[in-house]
Amino acid sequence: MYKQLKFEKYTGEDFPLFKELVKDDEIMRYISGKGLTPEEAQKKFAYILKINEDPQLGYFKVYDAVTNVFLGDCKLVEYRRDTSVFEIGYLLQRQFWQKGIGSRICKAMLELAYELDPGKNVVGIIDPANKASRQLLMKFGFKSFFAGEEEGIATEKLILERR
Repeated sequence: MYKQLKFEKYTGEDFPLFKELVKDDEIMRYISGKGLTPEEAQKKFAYILKINEDPQLGYFKVYDAVTNVFLGDCKLVEYRRDTSVFEIGYLLQRQFWQKGIGSRICKAMLELAYELDPGKNVVGIIDPANKASRQLLMKFGFKSFFAGEEEGIATEKLILERR
């Protein structure tokens, strides 16, 4: 179950799907602290669509390739604080937590990053309380390089150095 994943970039028609995913307080606990309001979701989605103008990088819907069930989303983007580095991230619907899907998403995004630029470092940004995400990133060789507060939010940054 959920062994093969399919990735598709978000398009303008996907807002209802995105809004449903990010309104959940539990899913968003380690991202924004709480679920997004429809207005916050719309603002974030407009940002995603702008990023998705890039032909290779962006925010992707994640589906089970066999059943076409929507599992969540992920991203591979240029890190906004240093565009010489990629940023990776993912968000899963609750019913798909603890099933190894995050690992498969991470592996796929790291493979894409390597295809695009094998020497480019990759950063993952997490809530320091999110032990599962830290463990996942460390499994792929990421190392913590910052833990503190950024823009008023508890933040930990991990990096996979490739150069």
